[in-house]
Amino acid sequence: MADYVIRACSDPTCRARYPAPAADRDAARCPWCGSPAAVVHTLAAPAEADEPPAAAAPIAALLDNVRSLFNVGSIFRSADGAGFDHLYLCGFTPTPANRKLAKTALGAEAAISWSHHRNAVELAHHLVATGAHLWALETAADAAPLFAPDPPPTPLVLVAGNEVTGIDPDLFSLCEQSVTIPMFGRKRSLNVATAFGIAAVVLRRRWDAARDGAPE
Repeated sequence: MADYVIRACSDPTCRARYPAPAADRDAARCPWCGSPAAVVHTLAAPAEADEPPAAAAPIAALLDNVRSLFNVGSIFRSADGAGFDHLYLCGFTPTPANRKLAKTALGAEAAISWSHHRNAVELAHHLVATGAHLWALETAADAAPLFAPDPPPTPLVLVAGNEVTGIDPDLFSLCEQSVTIPMFGRKRSLNVATAFGIAAVVLRRRWDAARDGAPE
């Protein structure tokens, strides 16, 4: 039996198409007009890669009071996709203990290690004392371009803050520098999960480039 299906509304004035779990009986009615919706395609669930994952980079992330379950789930997927080795979830940032997070993380919550800490500033002091380099993902005036060619220092912890208030000032003061994504429109920042996804891939590529170019 298929895991997912594409359904098409039978009402010629509606003609909506949408994906749905194959076992979801409620989806047999069009969500827009309520007419019967026939299965027009059957789909398998996305497959996992057959080959083992690449070795994790010495890069972690610290999420400082990121409120949205959807943002945190998306960040789990991005962190796993970029091969980060840990996520520090701080303050009221949701953890995988909340089942709703899995709807966005789609299994990534089980693929990358994480820990929860009530106080991000205290954690940051400990990380710095043990040799970690903290970089803030923030639109500060003196922020360095994310797309610089030089390798990031390691171990690196990328810090992302609350969707509205940003990074706690005392936490921000412990970061060696800020990195930012160039913006060309009226808005000068991106959603935290979107920005994190871009930063995660770029930092991984910068680290890979330095490792691959290092002499034996």
